[in-house]
Amino acid sequence: MIENCRLLLPYVAPYFSYVCVASLLHDALPVELNYVLRIILASGFLYWAWDWYIPLHETGKKTTSVLFGLAYGTVGCALWILLLSPFVSPENTPPWSNISIIIRIAAAGFLVPVFEELMVRGYAFRLALQWDTCRKEKVTDPLYTTLHERSINDVAPEAWSWPAVCISTAVFTIGHAIPEWPAAVAYGLLMCHLMIQRKNLLSCIIAHATTNILLAGYVYLTGSYHLW
Repeated sequence: MIENCRLLLPYVAPYFSYVCVASLLHDALPVELNYVLRIILASGFLYWAWDWYIPLHETGKKTTSVLFGLAYGTVGCALWILLLSPFVSPENTPPWSNISIIIRIAAAGFLVPVFEELMVRGYAFRLALQWDTCRKEKVTDPLYTTLHERSINDVAPEAWSWPAVCISTAVFTIGHAIPEWPAAVAYGLLMCHLMIQRKNLLSCIIAHATTNILLAGYVYLTGSYHLW
């Protein structure tokens, strides 16, 4: 058994490497170079940690999971635009260059969905579920027990609880800017619903990728650059 405390770094390293470059080097590098560096670091950590991760697809047919992902991702894109638009302003938002668009889509469409779903719906959701189980079992220190005596690898694909849904959604939301929080809460709940329905992460990754790619297309075609 690999304890959850040992699994923490593999699950969070790609995410935090991406976020740290985005925030700490925001003004130090051209936006294109910033994205390239994010892609390199996050991809490197994913490659290093891949053997630690839970299977992306444990139950059901992969084709069905992909189709569900495409459908939920389309709904998620509409939800994101609807719930974000009232809280952001289009003023002083410059258009993207063509190379910037390509790099952003590569990152947001093919890389971010993988490491974000692994961290949020893969690790945080299952960790919160095990903590909730320990709490219900009246364990003396449920958090310590969850971190040091449990492994998310032992969680059944169909297992879920409302605290796991709420905590993982909160983790997902905190990773976004404050104006995005209403949209992030709705999207986090939508992804939890999809995972509970399909019982695998593949459908969530496909949905997340679909949302990000559709959003990029919407932003480019309408000039609504403030939405991303």
